[in-house]
This record gives sequence, C-alpha cells and structure tokens, in this order.
Amino acid sequence: MSRRRHSDENDGGQAHKRRRTSEPIEIEDRLESLICRVGEKSTSSLESNLEGLAGVLEADLPNYKNKILRILCSVARLLPEKLTVYTTLVGLLNARNYNFGGEFVEAMIRQLKETLKNNLYNEAVYLVRFLSDLVNCHVIAAPSMVAMFENFVSVTQEEDVPQVRSDWFVYVVLSCLPWVGKELYEKKDVEIDRLLSQIEGYLKGRVKTHVPMLQVWTAEKPHPQEEYLDCLWAQIQKLKKDRWQERHILRPYIAFDSVLCEALQHNLPPFTPPGHMPDAQYPMPRVVFRMFDYTDAPEGPVMPGSHSVERFVIEENLHCIIKTHWKERKTCAAQLLSYPGKNKIPLNYHIVEVIFGELFQLPIPPHIDVMYTTLLIELCKLQPGSLPQVLAQATEMLYMRLDTMNTTCIDRLINWFAHHLSNFQFRWSWDDWSDCLTVDLDKPKPKFVKEVLEKCMRLSYHQRIVDIVPPTFSALIPAEPIFIYKYEDESASSLPGYPVSVAVGNAIKNRASNEEILTILKDVPNPNQEDDDDEGETFNPLKVDVFLQTLLHLAAKSFSHSFSALGKFHEILKNLTESDEGKLHILKVVYDVWRNHPQMIAVLVDKMIRTQIVDCAAVANWLFSQDMAHEFTRLFIWEILHSTIRKMDKHVQKIQQELEEAKDKLEKQQHKRRDSGDDEDMDKASEDEEGQLEEQIERLQEKVESAQSEQKNLFLVIFQRFIMLLTEHLVRCETGSVDISTPWYKNCIERLQQIFLMHHVTIQQYMGTLENLLFTAELDPHILAVYQQFCALQL
Repeated sequence: MSRRRHSDENDGGQAHKRRRTSEPIEIEDRLESLICRVGEKSTSSLESNLEGLAGVLEADLPNYKNKILRILCSVARLLPEKLTVYTTLVGLLNARNYNFGGEFVEAMIRQLKETLKNNLYNEAVYLVRFLSDLVNCHVIAAPSMVAMFENFVSVTQEEDVPQVRSDWFVYVVLSCLPWVGKELYEKKDVEIDRLLSQIEGYLKGRVKTHVPMLQVWTAEKPHPQEEYLDCLWAQIQKLKKDRWQERHILRPYIAFDSVLCEALQHNLPPFTPPGHMPDAQYPMPRVVFRMFDYTDAPEGPVMPGSHSVERFVIEENLHCIIKTHWKERKTCAAQLLSYPGKNKIPLNYHIVEVIFGELFQLPIPPHIDVMYTTLLIELCKLQPGSLPQVLAQATEMLYMRLDTMNTTCIDRLINWFAHHLSNFQFRWSWDDWSDCLTVDLDKPKPKFVKEVLEKCMRLSYHQRIVDIVPPTFSALIPAEPIFIYKYEDESASSLPGYPVSVAVGNAIKNRASNEEILTILKDVPNPNQEDDDDEGETFNPLKVDVFLQTLLHLAAKSFSHSFSALGKFHEILKNLTESDEGKLHILKVVYDVWRNHPQMIAVLVDKMIRTQIVDCAAVANWLFSQDMAHEFTRLFIWEILHSTIRKMDKHVQKIQQELEEAKDKLEKQQHKRRDSGDDEDMDKASEDEEGQLEEQIERLQEKVESAQSEQKNLFLVIFQRFIMLLTEHLVRCETGSVDISTPWYKNCIERLQQIFLMHHVTIQQYMGTLENLLFTAELDPHILAVYQQFCALQL
C-alpha cells in the first residue's frame, strides 16, 4: 500500500515538473508546424501568412533561435517544392534581424558541406538553389553567389576525375539559373557570360557513350530522347535569349520588394568544392523522358515546349512533390493536383509524363514500382472526369511505340498496366489493339499483350481473363495453369519409370521414411548406363524425374503444399542433386510439370535456392540452356534470373555484415582488456574470448571469399552465355546475309544491358575479371558496345 502511495506522490511531482518542461517543447512543435505548413491552402493570402509568420518567428528568436535555424535549414533541404516561400520568409527575417540572416547563411553553408561529404547530392542541389534564390530576397549579395558558381564550374578543369563529378557541379549551376539568372545577369553580366561559355566548352567535350543505354526509346521521333545536361543547356540558352524572363516560378518576395531592398546583404564565405574521393557516389546521368507536346493536349492551356525553361521548372517541382510525399499516396496525389499555377498549364499531362518518366528511369526508378501504380490510381479517383482519359491516351501512345521501347521499360509497363487494370475490373478497349493479332507473335505488340494477360491472370484467375478478352485474342490468352503429370494414368504405363512412380506415390501417401523411398528409387532404370557398364554410380535423370514429378503432383494443390513437400523431402532432393547435372535436371523437371504456370516455377525455383537444393549458377545455366531457348524472351525467365542474382547478393552482404560485427566485437574486447589493467582472471577470460573471436573472424573471412567467388562465377556464367548466344546469332546473320536486328536480337541485347544496369553496384567489383576474360577487344563490336556504355556511366 505504502509503495503505491509513494509512486502516486512521485507521479504527482513528476506531472507538475513535466508540465513545466513540456511548454518549450510545445512551442517548438508549434513553430515547426507553422513553418512546414506555410504556403499550403489557406483563407488568407500567402503574403499575409508570410508576414504574420515572420512576426511570430522574430518574437521567438531570443529564446528559440537554434530551433528556428534548424527547422529552416531542414525545409530548405527537404521541401524544395516550396523553395521561394521559404526564401521570402528568410528574407523578411533578415530585414528585421540582420544577425539572424548571417547565422542562417552560415548554417546553410555548413549543411551544404555536410551533404556533399555524405554523398547526398540531390539534397545539395536544393540547398544551392535555395542560396541562389536568397539573392532575389536581398539576403545574399550577387557577386558572392557568382563567385560560388565560378568555383563550381572550375571543377570541370580538374584532371583524373570522373565525368559524373564535373557533370553534377555544372548541373547545379545551370539548374539554379531559372530562379536567379535575371538578377545575376543584371548585376554581373560579364561574369555570367564567361561562366556560360566555360560550361558550353565543357559540354561540347563530354563523352556520351552511355546515352543509348539510358534511353526509353531508340527512335528520336516523335520526341528526341535527350541527355539531361544537353536538354537543360538548351533550356537555359532559350531563357537567356528571352532576356531571362521566366513566367512560371511563384515569387512571393516581389510583394515585399520595398521591405527587402532596404535589408543589408551578406557575402557567402568562400566555398571550395570538396575534392574527389574514390568512394564518392555521384548521381548517374539520365535521359529526359518526353511523351507529350502541345499537340497532344488539344484543349485548355498550351503545354510549354521541350526547350522552354518553364518545362524544366514544372517537371522539377512535380518531381520534388513526389520525392517529398511518395510514402503517402493520398497526400502525394492531392499535392500534385493542387500544384500552384495549374490553370496556366495542362497539369494532368505534365503529371502523367513525370510519373511515367520516373517509372521508366534507367537504371532504376527513384521509388518502388508499385508506388507509381497506387499514385496513378489515387489521381484517377481524385480527378475521375479528366485524368483517366489522359492516362488512357498515354497508354495508347506507349503501346504504339512498343517497337522502339527499351525492354526493361516494357517490363515495367507490363507490371504497371496489369496492376492498374486489376483495380478497374480489367476493363479495357482490347479491340483497339487488334492490330497485334495480324503480326508475328514474337513482335513487341503481341508479346506485350500476352505478358499483360499473364500478369492479369496472376492477379485474378484464368477463366476471368478468358471472359474479359475478345475471342479473337485467344492466341494471346495464357494457357490454363494446370499441372502436367506424365505418369498420370494407365496410358503412361509403358514409360520406363511408371511402376516406380506408382510405388513412390503410395510410399509418400503412407508416410514412408526417406530411406524407404530411396530404396524404392534404386529400382529406376538408368538411361545413361549401358547394361554391361558396371562402373559405379552415374547420374540417373529418370530417378529425379520419377520422384519430383510424383512429389509435386501430390503437392500441386497450392504454393503452401508444394513448399512443405520440398521441405519434408529436402534430404532426398539433396541426395538426387549432388552433381551439377542433377541440379540442372531438377530445374528441368520443375519446368516440365509447371510449364503453364510461370508463377509457380518462379516461386519453386526461389524456394530451392533458399533451401540449397540448387545453386544460383545452376539456375543461370538452366535458363540459358537449349531446353529453355523457346522461352528465352518471356518475362518470367528474367524475373527468375534477377531474383537469383539478388539472392546471391544478399547472401554475400549477410556474411560481410557478420564479419564486420565480429571485427567490431574483437576491437571492443581488446579495448576493454587494455582498460582493465592488471586483473589476471579478467585477462585470462578476455584472451580466451579473443581467441574464439579470432577463429570466428577467420572462418567468416573464408566464407566471404567463397561467397564472392561464387558470385563472380555467377556473373561469368551469365555473361558468357549471353556472348555465346549473341555471337551465334551475329555469325548466322552474316553468313546468311540477313539483317541482324530481329525482335529476338533486340530483346537479347537489351536483356544484357538490363543485367548491367540493374546490378551495376555488384558488377563493378568484378570489372577487372570481366574485362580480362570476356569483354576483350576481340569481341564483336555489337556486344562490346554494351559493356562500353556501362563503363561510361561511371566515367
């Protein structure tokens, strides 16, 4: 009783104390909320909200200056779509409190150095852009901003640095000019002209080998697929020609010009770009995605041209909104649709183009693919009268341009479209696409429709797909996903393994032990062994065939049944797949029985890798084998291969992490022993523990080396198989004087690109080996070009 009373008193005391300490926290939270929400929908005008907020913050500066500085620095980095709102706010605060303005500029420079040090280059772009817009708000003096830009452009003169480093510094300068170009040119025209001519010289000398690998379409019509720096340069050239007049950026500071022009300005401290570090990860180059122009949006406002700076500003802001809100699809959709200035532009067309641009971005989209599907569904719900029509128009355009579309982007389009249809009762005007029925089924259009229906079936069921698609499309409807069991009935009794398959089936049903089943399997005749050949045990494919067909047939009801069957008879399966031939054959059997159910094949292969029944190299060899040649261009084949590579990658990372943890533990242990002084018992125990840790580290190092060697071998197998297939095709075409550019060739060469792009981080570790063994100068230039494009990405 007394104990409870004691704690009650304590609670009472604590509550009183907590109330006192929580008051500042409440005020800090309120400040954060006020700052973050300024510029959103409100009954008052933006200008009056900004003036009011500046007054509140000025009053709170004596007590909460550090907190306010921290929040303003964060929003500059994390809410770039409201850039000019916050620069105006900082301008108003600087006009009222000069010292605070100076401290803010210093804090921003510190933050910029930190982001560059931590490889956060996208955030660094927003910070520099924020600083440049502060020139418009009379916070920063124009000459010091020009000096910073000159330092950035001087990076292009550095020797022995990757091109991507110089690209980034040039991009930062160019991407700030829509905001601040006019102001800087009025005050420092000679310097800006000199800066632009330096940039022009640099751009002319750039290597652009990488561009074909990053283009969504190989055709330059109807819209050229331009490299991002070339496109931005053209936009800035046009902006300069238009006397730096830009009509789209919201500029709240204009309303406060009379106040701001009275303010004292700060000079930026000299900023030297940090030197190049070998472990620096600069952003990869990109190609600007274009699918619409002014002719595609017939009603309402005109779409800005692809080289107008307004197009850059709109797209940049929409990308920023997605980047800020991508985890909350409802908020993200609402923010996109309430974009400021939406009445001056065909906003729905811009939004759809930007979303597809991100979805198709190579090597990988900025966010997970499914986010774009859910975002588009949300947008259709919020704008049911207009957005679905724009999306249907975009889908139609993408379908029409499939012949020149990159295979990786077609994969993403298939996954998006099937998922999208599943949310709208699979309704689509299929008859509009009947042109795909009159061409060879290997061409991109029929292939696309077939793969979409295959994915739709995964998201519903076979009969549903049969019902929704016109009967004329029957050739493209996926087969019914049923199990094909070769020992099904009496008609199969003449097959060599039939009697044993019946015995194995009964043994499994009667819960026989593994030993009993292995004894039954001994009776399977070996087609690889002659009657008079008594030389030991050779691999028996029929044994694998009989056992696995029978096992999977009994477990064919669902994924779960199949998984538990593989788990239960893991020992027998390991026994049957000791050799490489066994591993290949087990995969062949899985394909034979489930060839009409690609999803089941994918999950079973995945399960067998996890349980080490087969290894990653065996899966790669099987996918490239002659048995699978007729399926080579099917999407599920490549999903299995990419999943296999990722699994290998995770395995290596897991062991490396264990090794790092063990090393850290040993270091801590040694540190502890040094600190403990002369305690002998402690010393003895520590030494024992250290000895065990050292042994563990040695074991783990061996495991890491072995895993990396396995990983390298996997890539060697994959690339070697690609080279063999492509070389055979090229030789065949050359001897028959046939054009090499068949649908198969386009698919194969782009799948090779896809492997490089999707796994570029891992592949870079093994570049030396690949160059020495496979991608040598003697290789056909068509194949070697892909490797050279890949190398150019990081130059």
